[in-house]
Amino acid sequence: MAKIQVKTPIVELDGDEMTRIIWAMIKAKLIRPYLDVDLKYFDLGVQTRDETDDTITTEAGQAIKQYGVGVKCATITPDAERVSEYHLKKEWPSPNGQIRSILDGTVFRKPIIVRNITPAVRSWKKPIIIGRHAYGDIYRGVEMKVDRPGKVELVYTPADGPESRVLVHEFKGPGVVMGIHNLEKSIRSFARSCINYALSERIDLWFSMKDTISKKYHAFFKTVFAEEAAVAQADFNQAGIRYRYMLIDDAAAQMMKSEGNMLWAVSNYDGDVFSDVVASGFGSLGMMTSVLVSPDGKFEFEAAHGTVRRHYYEHLKGHPTSTNSVASIFAWTGGIKKRGEMDGTPAVAAFAEKVEQAVIGCIEAGIVTKDLVPLMDPKPAGYQSTEGFIDAVAERLEVS
Repeated sequence: MAKIQVKTPIVELDGDEMTRIIWAMIKAKLIRPYLDVDLKYFDLGVQTRDETDDTITTEAGQAIKQYGVGVKCATITPDAERVSEYHLKKEWPSPNGQIRSILDGTVFRKPIIVRNITPAVRSWKKPIIIGRHAYGDIYRGVEMKVDRPGKVELVYTPADGPESRVLVHEFKGPGVVMGIHNLEKSIRSFARSCINYALSERIDLWFSMKDTISKKYHAFFKTVFAEEAAVAQADFNQAGIRYRYMLIDDAAAQMMKSEGNMLWAVSNYDGDVFSDVVASGFGSLGMMTSVLVSPDGKFEFEAAHGTVRRHYYEHLKGHPTSTNSVASIFAWTGGIKKRGEMDGTPAVAAFAEKVEQAVIGCIEAGIVTKDLVPLMDPKPAGYQSTEGFIDAVAERLEVS
C-alpha cells in the first residue's frame, strides 16, 4: 500500500526515559509505515540539552514557529537529584516552559473519554478542558535565598523616569524570596485564544484568579479577560454560551459538582495543577490530550504526563512494563491531524482519526495497560505490556 504523502514537515521533539521508548515504538509501528513525512528532529533528552547548553530547546521552538506544527515527547526538568543522576552541568529549565515562552501560546488539555471508563468524580459526564496560560509566573520567576537579616525590595526603573520601590519583606533571619512577572500582550493573547476555543467548541468559558488577595497582579488578569469577553459578547450570545469569572477556590468547588462541558481558563501554575487533577478524575494522566496554541496559529502537541521514571528503571533492568501510551499516541495524531488541516490534505487528517479510533477501539474492547484496569467497567481479565498495547493498536489500524 502506498504511503500517504504529508506536504509540509512536522517538527519532532524527542524526550526522556520511558516515554522516549514509547515514542520510538509509536513512530516505528503507527506512523512510519503509513505516512511519507519529513520529520524535523530535535533530541530534547536531558543529556542532549546538557551537551548543547540547552540551545537545542530554543532551536526546536523556533522550528515550530517556522513549520507551524510540532509533536513533543515528555521530558525531564532536572532538579538537584537529576543533575547528580545524569551528571548534568546544572538544573536546566523546563523545556515546556521555554517553548511556551517562544510561542507565547496557550495550553489546552482535554480528557480522552471512552465508554468503559467511568470518571472518579461521579458528576462528570462531559469533558472539562483546561486552558493554561503558557507564559510567566513561577516558570519565569527569579529566586534568591536570604541568609541573614536584611530588606528585600521590588524596584522598577522606567526608561524615562525615576525608579519606584515596594518593600517585599524585612527579613529578621534566613528565608527565601521570589519575583514573578507577566505581560499584558501575553495575557490578552491568552484571553483571546480561550474565547476563540470556547466559541469553536460551543462551550462555556470560565476564568479564575484570586484577585481578592492579589489586588494588582491577579486583578490585572481579571480586567484584561473581562475586556476581551465584553468585545466577544455578541459572539457568545450567538453561540449560546457564556463567560463566567470566579475566584479560583470557588471555581474548583463548582468544577467538582459540574457535569463538565466547559473550558476553564487558569493561570500558568493553576493550569499545571488542575490539568493533572482533571486527568486523574477522568481516569489517568495517560488519557489526556495537550496542545500548545500560539496567537498566530502555531501548534505543539504533547502528552500531558511525565517521563514515567519508575517504569523506565524497570525497563533498564530488563523487566516487563505496562506503560500507558495513549496520550503519546494522541500527541502524534493531534499533530498529524492539524498538519492535514493546515495543508488542505484530508487524507492525512483522516489517517490521524483512524489511529485514534483504533486506540479507542482497543480500550473499549478491554485491551489496555495495567493502569486502566481498576478504572474499567467491566474489568478486563488481564492487561497488555507496553509494546503489546501498541501492537494491538497497530493490528486494529491495519484492518481498519
